[in-house]
Amino acid sequence: QTFTAWCNSHLRKAGTQIENIDEDFRDGLKLMLLLEVISGERLPKPERGKMRVHKINNVNKALDFIASKGVKLVSIGAEEIVDGNAKMTLGMIWTIILRFAIQDISVEETSAKEGLLLWCQRKTAPYKNVNVQNFHISWKDGLAFNALIHRHRPELIEYDKLRKDDPVTNLNNAFEVAEKYLDIPKMLDAEDIVNTARPDEKAIMTYVSSFYHAFSGAQKAETAANRICKVLAVNQENEQLMEDYERLASDLLAWIQRTIPWLEARDPQKTIPAMQQKLEDFREYRRVHKPPKVQEKCQLEINFNTLQTKLRLSGRPAFMPSEGRMVSDIGAGWQRLEQAEKGHEEWLLTELRRLERLDHLAEKFRQKASIHEGWTEGKEVALRDRDSGTASLAQVRALLRKHEAFESDLAAHQDRVEQIAAIAQELNELDYYDSPSVNARCQKICDQWDLLGSLTHSRREALEKTEKQLETIDELHLEYAKRAAPFNNWMESAMEDLQDMFIVHTIEEIQGLIAAHDQFKSTLPDADKEREAILGIQREAQRIADLHGIQLPGNNPYTSVTPQIINSKWERVQQLVPKRDQALQEEQNRQNSNEHLRRQFGSQANRVGPWIQTKME
Repeated sequence: QTFTAWCNSHLRKAGTQIENIDEDFRDGLKLMLLLEVISGERLPKPERGKMRVHKINNVNKALDFIASKGVKLVSIGAEEIVDGNAKMTLGMIWTIILRFAIQDISVEETSAKEGLLLWCQRKTAPYKNVNVQNFHISWKDGLAFNALIHRHRPELIEYDKLRKDDPVTNLNNAFEVAEKYLDIPKMLDAEDIVNTARPDEKAIMTYVSSFYHAFSGAQKAETAANRICKVLAVNQENEQLMEDYERLASDLLAWIQRTIPWLEARDPQKTIPAMQQKLEDFREYRRVHKPPKVQEKCQLEINFNTLQTKLRLSGRPAFMPSEGRMVSDIGAGWQRLEQAEKGHEEWLLTELRRLERLDHLAEKFRQKASIHEGWTEGKEVALRDRDSGTASLAQVRALLRKHEAFESDLAAHQDRVEQIAAIAQELNELDYYDSPSVNARCQKICDQWDLLGSLTHSRREALEKTEKQLETIDELHLEYAKRAAPFNNWMESAMEDLQDMFIVHTIEEIQGLIAAHDQFKSTLPDADKEREAILGIQREAQRIADLHGIQLPGNNPYTSVTPQIINSKWERVQQLVPKRDQALQEEQNRQNSNEHLRRQFGSQANRVGPWIQTKME
């Protein structure tokens, strides 16, 4: 029933139909006609004979055409169709439906059955109680069919009044509306669908594909209508752009022709305020009057280019403005305007410069002179300062670096002095009324500049000389420290040794100590010479400082050992030496006495020994 209705929906376009699907296609004539209608192509001319061979040939032509479309016909032969084999005939029709009604369906990279299912799911997704997952039980309640129709033609279905528990009513409603308003013939029976546990998938797919093609065709028609409306709108917009261009071009050219004579006029003024007013008028023209015209010119060019692009894309001839209103004409007029504008501005500025030059130069001279005089204030006193006399070497070097920075600053101000002299000379050449005061001030600045240069040179020489003297003194201090430290250590060790207590038991031991002490005393003359040499280094440093008026710091920066400490310890060593001599001599006398006693004791022991031995025997 479904396949018959589907075939008739196409055959009626050719003014015919079938009644019995397994009988009416046996001669192949209506089968070939069906293929021509659904494909839009012409098949080979059919044979009109009534014999079996003619029928087989016609069916084979139809089957060959189906095969030419990439469809494989498995176990379907012309003989079975001619013999009225219902199973084979229905299989052939299903193959045709798949190829020409379902295969070309494409939705988001899916096609055929999957594409049709995805299309149904997308269209029915917003509807309650509808969940299309297949082409059988998902359609049993009829809501999916009604949802498809309502989605595309909401005025045909009152979806909210449908009930899920009344599937027959739902199905019949959808079938009747589709047949009446969408030209989709009734291919299914509501009772058969409801009373079947699993409705026939091929029948549902065939019927649903009719909805797809019906609605997609309507969408294409709507798209075509929209395109026509769009073309009309574009044409109207193009006409409006042409009118706007002509109007804007006329207005802009008229403004240019009015403005150029005003810019070319030359009316010199005698006073600066009057000339400044003319300059303000020109600035107002640039600030207020010209910017809108610049925007109009840009908009005019944009409109022209946009219009030409639209005309080219729509295949229409290019727009040709009226004579004298071409973009090139406007560009030429605008160029003349800017040339006149440039000339007017140059004239205004030249006149103002001519009137302002003297006052400007005089004010410039006063400003630069004031800045320079402010900079030189206190510089002469600072350069005459002799602050290096009490400074350390590090401080003198810092003063030198500071002086180098001042010299750089002085060199940088050379340009300002030269500019002051140049401005004064120009004022003299232009016969400035107050030239005498300008000349006097300029001369004072130049004389002071020469003096600063001389003082700067002298201060550098003095600082460098002081630096060399302090470097010499610093080297002497370092030499003093290098020699004073070990000498001081030697004296401290000597004092420890001279005061060290000793314990001896034999004459030989005390004689060894006396010999070592005599050896130490023999080094004292050389040590005294070293002391004098060390003290001489300190005296030389002080002599240089006194000679050049340098005030030395209280202590040697490299050592805490002062000459006073050295002399004090040396005197202490001199005092300890005779005391050591006396102590050693006294100890020697004791050891000599002890040695005499030992000898006496030894002789007595020699006499008593034999007597004791006799008594013991």
